[in-house]
Amino acid sequence: MTTDPQTTPASTVWMPHEGSRHHCTFLAWPARTAEWDDLLDAVRSDVAGLARAISDYEPVVLLASEKDAAQAARAVGSAVEVLPLPVDDLWIRDTGPTFVHTPSGVAGIDPRFNGWGGKQDGENDRKLAERLLDCLGIPRIVAPLVTEGGSIEVDGEGTLMVTTSSVINDNRNPGRTRPELDAALRGMLGVDCVLWMPGIIGGDITDGHIDGLARFTAPGQVVLNVPGPDAPAEEQKVFQLAKETLATSTDAAGRALTVVELPEADPRKLGPRGPEFLASYINYYVVNGAVLVPAFGDLAADDRAAGLLHDLHPDRDVVQVRIDTLADGGGGIHCATQQRPL
Repeated sequence: MTTDPQTTPASTVWMPHEGSRHHCTFLAWPARTAEWDDLLDAVRSDVAGLARAISDYEPVVLLASEKDAAQAARAVGSAVEVLPLPVDDLWIRDTGPTFVHTPSGVAGIDPRFNGWGGKQDGENDRKLAERLLDCLGIPRIVAPLVTEGGSIEVDGEGTLMVTTSSVINDNRNPGRTRPELDAALRGMLGVDCVLWMPGIIGGDITDGHIDGLARFTAPGQVVLNVPGPDAPAEEQKVFQLAKETLATSTDAAGRALTVVELPEADPRKLGPRGPEFLASYINYYVVNGAVLVPAFGDLAADDRAAGLLHDLHPDRDVVQVRIDTLADGGGGIHCATQQRPL
């Protein structure tokens, strides 16, 4: 079933906060592609370790192409379900559906994934959301704009954060104005307030997704990524602009926002890393009873991040997971996961 969010009142659709209870988590097993080349086995090991860690807290479904399904099953063990489905890469936050509540139950938003504005051309990933929803028998809502799961962050109470660079961008939504896209996002996700944050077009393959910059830890509370001292000037500027934006914004309930800063790991303490390495802890993932956060090997920064996230989620365990190769691909734990809410 396909519905049109542009003709559906916002009050009938609602995207819950990530910290709400999950039915399960989806991950994807990367296929042999030019993007991973000789790092494929290592990144698959990262995905398997992440799947096993999540399975301690909630059911996990790993999508894998049929030819890779047996290998994936051996890697993740019996606690993880492997679902044969054609997959190109592991970034299911962006390629998979975003799940929302409707009066008829849970539905999935097909983000109309276009390879982050044509930067990658994986036909299976373009069709992944539709195929997964069809397999699950869950109604499909075709998004009224091109966007990805990593570009949207909701508090579950009517407030959305997005980056302008990954939405108001001609590689995704050519010719569309901010008011048009604002209205489309409100209807699609059932929010009343959209906080437009800065970003960097071309800064990375995603054009600066929100899940690498700022996250809601609770209604009225945001954790903000602080780039390292050697970060490019443009990244430092985006941080300062985001900080200023949040300091002068209110959420859908009229609350001023409390902002907690979370510094990145120091790349100088991490050993050899590729140019796309994501040393940010902001790309964590909240599951039933836990927060999964990367550990990079900068012990002081790893401990600081774990302690801060525990303070912000006092009722959850904090589980640190090494994702060195995955992070070398420019992503993090959040990028590699997608929740299906209860």
